[in-house]
Amino acid sequence: MSKVLEARGRSRVVLDEAVWQARRDAHAERVDGWLVGHRDRRARGVSHPVEDFLFEYYSFRPYQLRRWHPGHGVVLAGASARELLGWRDYVAVPEGVVLDTAAVLEVRRPTVRWVRDLLAAMADRPGFFGCFGLHEWAMVYRSPRERLRHPEWPLRLDADAVAAVVEERGVRCGHVDAFRFFTPPARPLNQLQPTRADQQALEQPGCLHANMDLYKWAYKLSPLVPSDLVADTFALAREIRELDMRASPYDLSALGLEPVRVEAADGRAAYVAAQREFAARSVPLRRALVEVLDPLLAGAD
Repeated sequence: MSKVLEARGRSRVVLDEAVWQARRDAHAERVDGWLVGHRDRRARGVSHPVEDFLFEYYSFRPYQLRRWHPGHGVVLAGASARELLGWRDYVAVPEGVVLDTAAVLEVRRPTVRWVRDLLAAMADRPGFFGCFGLHEWAMVYRSPRERLRHPEWPLRLDADAVAAVVEERGVRCGHVDAFRFFTPPARPLNQLQPTRADQQALEQPGCLHANMDLYKWAYKLSPLVPSDLVADTFALAREIRELDMRASPYDLSALGLEPVRVEAADGRAAYVAAQREFAARSVPLRRALVEVLDPLLAGAD
């Protein structure tokens, strides 16, 4: 069971020991399902360009994703909650153990504000669905094979054909962390030249990478953000990454990943349909993150 406790004029949720332990165990089981293949491949020194990407590109380590946090304002009751006192920023209160939100915010309030404003700005603008995933093509454009991000995988088209798609279709990518991986000759071809300074002004809810980054924003604000929500954003990012690579010029058919041929009209239509679905699925996750962050900025703990 859980109950709401008034503490210093602010409400806290108190979770009984059986409740929070069940949530913790369910979270660990869920994450373990994602980690089995990753750990096996790592032991063998191989990498999967879809399933391992979130562990290689993002800074959150597997053990961190697996560790369960209740989020801010949640008291864990019962004797076993005392194990969290060995973790950073957890403190004892009469009802159990709780995250010391004030201590975390003393250091991280500017990040909380920046992320909250980014997510709110994205929610208030329309999505753009005309990029057709060509950011991945721009990361290959006019580049020697040894310099590709995934040189162990063949391309579906030869180098000249890849270049022709980029040059004929054009690129319109506003995501700064995708743009920074464009090859040097591809960068001037982008209709936008995104920088970190204009990230809040450019990111929009149709962008696959912006929606994958919901995972980044969730884990960067852990343990303020509940681990269940972090895992939800990871699950979505994992699916988005699959579309991202299926629409790329790489041939991943050996992994059972059939290409979305965005160089052709039917492929572009399929990409946009999937892109719109991911944009819709990102809405409740983005809203949930904002709802977690808003009380922090209002001074609640």
